[in-house]
Amino acid sequence: MGRLFRAGCAVALALSLGAAAACSTSSTADGLALDGPLPSQIPAGTKLVIADQGERQQVALEASGRLASLPFEHEFATFQGAPAILEAFRADAVDVAWAGEIMAVQSLVAGDDVQVVAALQTDNSLNLGVAPGAHITTLDDLRGQRIGYAEGTSQQAFVLRALDKAGLTVDDVVLTPMALPDFPDALRSDQIDAAPMSEPVFSRYMQTPGATALPFGEIADLSEGLSYLYSTKRALSDPATAAAIRAYVSAYVEAVDWANDHRDEWIDAYFVASQGLTVADGERILAASGTTSFPHLDEDLVAVQQHTIDVIDDAGELPRPVEASDAYDLRFDEVVTAAVAESGARHSRD
Repeated sequence: MGRLFRAGCAVALALSLGAAAACSTSSTADGLALDGPLPSQIPAGTKLVIADQGERQQVALEASGRLASLPFEHEFATFQGAPAILEAFRADAVDVAWAGEIMAVQSLVAGDDVQVVAALQTDNSLNLGVAPGAHITTLDDLRGQRIGYAEGTSQQAFVLRALDKAGLTVDDVVLTPMALPDFPDALRSDQIDAAPMSEPVFSRYMQTPGATALPFGEIADLSEGLSYLYSTKRALSDPATAAAIRAYVSAYVEAVDWANDHRDEWIDAYFVASQGLTVADGERILAASGTTSFPHLDEDLVAVQQHTIDVIDDAGELPRPVEASDAYDLRFDEVVTAAVAESGARHSRD
């Protein structure tokens, strides 16, 4: 087994899921064939429990007006990081979730039944924060430094790509395992020297006196910018739940594309009202992330994910070989394609 990429994550579920677990729609005795057509009829009373991070899905749906028109009952449960979401999937406590692409790898390694049902892509969405007093201005300066390391997250792949780009290995640095939410305080308290962070966590950290970050030019090519909507084979085997997830994928694609086209409103609703940042912060974040696109669920996307798996494997952090293709429900490409056409969104960043 890789030293840090463990199949089982010792992450406690959010307390709010105690009630949510009972709300998640269960599979029928017969079950829906996972290679058959996706159902579209949503029976009355069908409910989805939606795992969110930083209220991103909920605010996008509310601000775009899509939330009120969802054709099923819904409940949002908040998490910090993909490992906690994966635990919720294992507990059958959520039906659909938004998380980074590495959760697909962790699920495969653990033998879980998590499936990708939609993909979102931006420009590089991660930054490398540097602790006050640490002298790190290039990737080469990472040699011998203590780096925050959260296995099973997009930040893990980011760190491994950074080391590879600098010609370093995991033995040339001190990888310090910890949960993503602990990165900012660990930097401030001199427990680590550097850590990858997504927005809006990075912008909050940069308000720390003495905090610095690697120039964006150093790290611009270290992230695929991919995140996914996930469900599970168990949820998708229930016709009512599968139909609701189909409708949710369409609604979320439309909501995110609304944010693409209404950036001022999105900044006010999400970065300012929800996350407590400034308008200037929101403008800078969106300028760096670019327009969100929605890649096809196809062989090209699977190949990108397989490359990420290979990066982790080459670093000795993968406990066993896995195939990216096993993590995708390609039936949902038709759903994504229709939603992109309807909303005027794009399938690629080009």
